[in-house]
Amino acid sequence: MPRYKLTLEYDGGPYMGWQWQNHGPSVQGAVEEALGRLDPDGSEVYGSGRTDSGVHALAQVAHVDLVKDLRADKVRDALNHHLGDHPISVLEAAVVPDDWHARFNATERRYLYRIIDRRPRLALDRGRVWRVPVRLDADAMHAAAQTLIGRHDFTTFRDTQCQAKDPVKTLDMARVARIGAEIHCEFAARSFLHKQVRSMVGSLVEVGWGKWNARDMRAALEARDRQMCGPVSPPDGLYLVSVAYPAA
Repeated sequence: MPRYKLTLEYDGGPYMGWQWQNHGPSVQGAVEEALGRLDPDGSEVYGSGRTDSGVHALAQVAHVDLVKDLRADKVRDALNHHLGDHPISVLEAAVVPDDWHARFNATERRYLYRIIDRRPRLALDRGRVWRVPVRLDADAMHAAAQTLIGRHDFTTFRDTQCQAKDPVKTLDMARVARIGAEIHCEFAARSFLHKQVRSMVGSLVEVGWGKWNARDMRAALEARDRQMCGPVSPPDGLYLVSVAYPAA
């Protein structure tokens, strides 16, 4: 059974997240339904990680084993055809070794969070960016974000329903910058806790608003207490940007 690496982009708005759900549609479910039409005997699709309800992806990575031995471009095109009107696109398919795993082989995941700090409501980007109705200080947000870099216990920024065994993670990059009319918050790490990025962004907005400063951010981190987290940002502005793997 050949194994295929799939790179996908999707609008997370209509879905309950990446993973199969009993109470609503999922991205994984839509992709597996499309795969079933291509190869009814194919296996489950394994993603590089879960994205929450409403979270988008520019380059989610997954793998699947098929019984049929097909050219990678045929797999890509057939899946896009069978996905129909779903806001999901298979950008690339590639044959990989049988022991390659989309989740366990990943060495880095990068996320982007988009914010627009303006009072008028959104017309074109509704559901794809977080509108904050006051002007934010992006430089102060960036300075506070630097306190999060490194290996820490991120309990403060961890959802209470997180199933990870260990709250200790290493954040390799945290960057906040004003890009045109938007503020972009970028993060990179090998892995993240459940809602960690949205929790960090919500607290950084408190800094941008002038309610917190960098010392408050550090104190919240060191408290290791979920109650010290700022308001959690909505899923609308969050994008899984890329997943990195060792060079072949």
